[in-house]
Amino acid sequence: MAERISEGEHVLMEVLWAESPLTAAEVAERVDPARDWSDRTVKTMLGRLLAKGALAHEEDGRRYLYRPAVAREDYVARESSRLVDRLFGGRAAPLVAHLAERQALSDTDIAELEALLKELKP
Repeated sequence: MAERISEGEHVLMEVLWAESPLTAAEVAERVDPARDWSDRTVKTMLGRLLAKGALAHEEDGRRYLYRPAVAREDYVARESSRLVDRLFGGRAAPLVAHLAERQALSDTDIAELEALLKELKP
C-alpha cells in the first residue's frame, strides 16, 4: 500500500480491523452516526481503499465482503515512521521531548516510557 489513506478512510479501516469481512452496508452501520455518512459515501471510500490496496474483497452472491489487506500494526508502524521522519528527522527523542514540553505526557505515560526504556537498555 503505497498511497496514504485519508482520515475518513481510516475510520472505515478501524471498523474493518475490528471485525471483518463485512459488507458495505455492515460497515456503514458500524460508523459513528454522528458522521452522518450515507451508504453511498461509505461505498465510495471503500472503492478508494480497494484502489489503494488497503482493502481486499470477495464476492458473496450480489454483494462484496471487505477485509483489510494490511494489518493494523503494520499500518501504525508505517504511519508512525512517516510522522517521526517528517517532523523529527527520524529520531524518537525529539518527539518525546516535544510531547514533554507541551505537557502532553501524563504521569502514567512517563512511567510507561521509563519501563520501556529499562527493557530496552542492556
